[in-house]
Amino acid sequence: MESKDIQASGNTTTAAIGSNGNAVSVLAPATVANLVCGFDILGLCLNEPNDLMEVKLLTEKKVVIISADGYPLPLDPAQNTAGAPLVEMLHEIEENIGFEVTIHKKIKPGSGIGSSAASAAGAVVAANHLLGNRFNNSDLVRFAMFGEKVASGVKHADNIAPCIYGGVTLIRSIHPLDIIRIPSPELYVTIVHPQIEVRTSDARQILRKEVLLKDAIKQWGNIAGLIAGFMQNDFELIGRSLEDYIIEPVRSILIPGFAEVKQQSKEARALGGGISGSGPSIFMLSKDEKSAKAVEQVMKAVYEKIGLAYNTYVTTINQTGVKIMSK
Repeated sequence: MESKDIQASGNTTTAAIGSNGNAVSVLAPATVANLVCGFDILGLCLNEPNDLMEVKLLTEKKVVIISADGYPLPLDPAQNTAGAPLVEMLHEIEENIGFEVTIHKKIKPGSGIGSSAASAAGAVVAANHLLGNRFNNSDLVRFAMFGEKVASGVKHADNIAPCIYGGVTLIRSIHPLDIIRIPSPELYVTIVHPQIEVRTSDARQILRKEVLLKDAIKQWGNIAGLIAGFMQNDFELIGRSLEDYIIEPVRSILIPGFAEVKQQSKEARALGGGISGSGPSIFMLSKDEKSAKAVEQVMKAVYEKIGLAYNTYVTTINQTGVKIMSK
């Protein structure tokens, strides 16, 4: 099937195939990518916020995109973060079927908490459910990365993997794809989203192409320390490892109030944190809900003082990823 066969409109007659019905709704969760020191290789799935997505089977080989809440999403599937993965999935499906995707967008694009990944992962998990789960999680990540390529120009899985697998994930490689789920203690995650947009593609362009060896060594130590901290339930080690010598010093200049939020959150007993994905959202990890809510108050105070609108979330780690809501 050629890409030109994938259309953006048409009839929506469902196809009676698959054991799981012809339509399904899913909750596609937000995610935190990088986890400070693990640029493009570490990610964490959140319980809130979530996009709501509905996917229906069609009797033609095409993908139809519908924005349920009027959000200006691209309707051309090849240019849509939910549509592009489904186009790739259809290349590997022999049956003459397609998908209609309705998106209730609750994770704001450009927020830095995995908006594009939620759309991409939600679409492929829902479609796979309707196909009787013929593809494994690795396949779904492979398809969903085409959505990230639409959003940022680069295939990366640090949001996609935790969105599909749940929990904390390590992407050892994307060529070939090698994803490891990392066990972690119960942690609270506090997020502030200052109401500015930082496009992932722009945030990548400002990064240095080369780094000093001494900085790389520090970074490798922090990545290893963070993973060891998760696996050993060592909160102090987690906190010590949440430092970035390569990406954050460059990207933080795009986020007003970043230094204040980071310093004051630690004073409020956060373990540590930093930029979520490419920003502008900032995340902090805490051992308990009391600390997480104290961190939230600090974040609010910083942006109230600056006079910049913001949203905050206090949530926990989602251990299951995209959730099937109905058949």
